[in-house]
Amino acid sequence: MSDRKLLAKQKALVTGANSGIGEGVAIALGQAGADVVVNYVEGDAAANAVVDKIKQFGGNAITHKADVSHEDEVGDMFDRAVREFGTIDILVNNAGMQRDSAFSDMTLEKWNKVLGVNLTGQFLCARAAIREFLRRGVVPSVSRAAGKIICMSSVHQVIPWAGHANYATSKGGIKLMMESMAQELAPKRIRVNGIAPGAIQTPINTSAWDTPEALKSLLTLIPYGRIGLPEDIARAAVWLASDDSDYVVGTTLFVDGGMTLYPGFSTNG
Repeated sequence: MSDRKLLAKQKALVTGANSGIGEGVAIALGQAGADVVVNYVEGDAAANAVVDKIKQFGGNAITHKADVSHEDEVGDMFDRAVREFGTIDILVNNAGMQRDSAFSDMTLEKWNKVLGVNLTGQFLCARAAIREFLRRGVVPSVSRAAGKIICMSSVHQVIPWAGHANYATSKGGIKLMMESMAQELAPKRIRVNGIAPGAIQTPINTSAWDTPEALKSLLTLIPYGRIGLPEDIARAAVWLASDDSDYVVGTTLFVDGGMTLYPGFSTNG
């Protein structure tokens, strides 16, 4: 990370921030000068460790346990964030999960659980953040925007994924929700964008990279020849949350090593 504090004076909330991509993003925002609410749903020790890392960089951070698919818990979380930090300038909608199944065997519970966290959770958190952005308005000494929302999606917002229909559906929904919010809110100086990670080395997908055989197979899908790290996503998130990207509105930034280039066709298919 640069020594330049791109996010000085800003207050951020990152959902699903005690592991994987969310952890990397929360720490990077803290390094960039933001105070951070570290949301999580289970794993107190891991959440506290993220807070400790942010404080090591001189930032302020708190944990808040909440299930983003529950409206009342989201409301309480944002009320506390505003009470503790005064406002929220940045929301990173990161919380997500998988419940994989063949389509014919998928239960309604698996469908609803993934859509509830991945899509409805992003709606509930974005709505709460937007209400705070509109209440406060632009504070030029802090940011050129009234607020920034980053919706964490996936390459599977464009690449179908057999055996993961609920997950892919949630990510396709995130794409158009993000774009619709961006279109509606840009006149209010609220910037909404997305990040679509490819294969990132996180606990959610351990089986895809934890053996040499699995990693070799995975790398055939990645033209750049390496698996991504949470830090790759974190750097993109800091940029999208900063005034350096002030004219970027309604865009999905793919951070995927070229996975969406359909590498199977690189030798004429």
